[in-house]
Amino acid sequence: MSYLLTDWNPENEEFWEKKGKKIANRNLWISIPALILAFSVWQMWSILALNLNNIGFQFTREQLFSLAALPGLSGATLRIFYSFLVPVFGGRNWTIISTASLLIPAVWLGMAIQDPNTSYSTMAFIAVLTGLGGGNFASSMSNIGFFFPKSKQGTALGLNGGLGNVGVSLAQFVIPFVISIGLFGGIAGEPQVWTEGEVTKQVWLQNGAFIWVIPILIMIIAAYFGMNNLATAKASVSEQLVIFKRKHMYLLTILYTMSFGSFIGYGAAFPLLIKSQFPEVNALQFAFLGPLIGALIRPVGGMLADRMGGAKVAFVDTIVMIIASLGVIFYINANSFTGYFIMFLILFTTTGIANGAIFRMIPFAFNDRKESSAVVGFSSAIAAYGAFLVPKLFGWYGNTAIYILIVYYMISLYIIWYWYARKGAEVKA
Repeated sequence: MSYLLTDWNPENEEFWEKKGKKIANRNLWISIPALILAFSVWQMWSILALNLNNIGFQFTREQLFSLAALPGLSGATLRIFYSFLVPVFGGRNWTIISTASLLIPAVWLGMAIQDPNTSYSTMAFIAVLTGLGGGNFASSMSNIGFFFPKSKQGTALGLNGGLGNVGVSLAQFVIPFVISIGLFGGIAGEPQVWTEGEVTKQVWLQNGAFIWVIPILIMIIAAYFGMNNLATAKASVSEQLVIFKRKHMYLLTILYTMSFGSFIGYGAAFPLLIKSQFPEVNALQFAFLGPLIGALIRPVGGMLADRMGGAKVAFVDTIVMIIASLGVIFYINANSFTGYFIMFLILFTTTGIANGAIFRMIPFAFNDRKESSAVVGFSSAIAAYGAFLVPKLFGWYGNTAIYILIVYYMISLYIIWYWYARKGAEVKA
């Protein structure tokens, strides 16, 4: 099989049905599990940070929130660069490189976490490297956008991004299980003694990092043999930088930051939020459900946007986000975990739908496929700062952070209505 495709025109219906669809779908279904792993590695700190002090580390509450937030900061920053790399290196080539890079933080953290004398600065640096997983989203979404016709990009990007986002909940579901058993025997190291109050047990925290190594190796091989580079997607970085002259690049970046920034930020902070707000509740039993729902619903947001229009879906969805945020405040004041948890599940659901809808809006605001792809990548880069900012907002301001986010949602609602949803809007997306 030739890995470089020189003839690619998905907007041609005959080409798409006879040849393009099969190739595009193959690349999509390899991209998805690779992206799932990237998100899992990126978010492993959200669970492991909870347990560090229980095995002998002596980090402050602020340091623990920072360890959960730093991968978001570095991942978002890396996405800015990753946004422009697919047209330079090729989608297949960059998927191989970026997936292989996940081995660095996974292996290093698995080793470092076994020694409670490991300094905070070392753990913080590993947390920064974990952001390599976050960077992958920008290049992955940029790459998949090239393969599909505009009319199907909402669904394709929704599947890639939505199922890729499952990596957040996968990490929060798998890690609590694998750290409780000697999964790798003595090969991965000895167990640690976990203590909280009068409860003492054996754990293997290193398994929460090592568990991703073999799947990463499998996906490197799958990308090598099964994915393609597109000659038609080739572009220099300077050619792509034209997007910074486009007004809608900034507007859509604000909107995607509102949706995905909230999703990934809540995903990173949710276990710690539950633990700090309702200490009597075992956060690990519930926290994974929010990101899981938000991830799985994202393709639905893309499909709805393909049928009804992205702006219409995003507008209604943002209103529900505001109502759910107010509900979170209400149930905090009522000291009701059930109501609090339900409101957060609604928030995760609405952020997932908005993610799919807003990404579908981008190709309608940018007719040039290379510009559209660059905006997809760059907007996802800025939005990923939510993984850092949302946990830090809660660390700095406590529950006041929710009021700050509500104001942001209201600003986003106006942008959607004025530029994209109202009668006579500049872009009908």
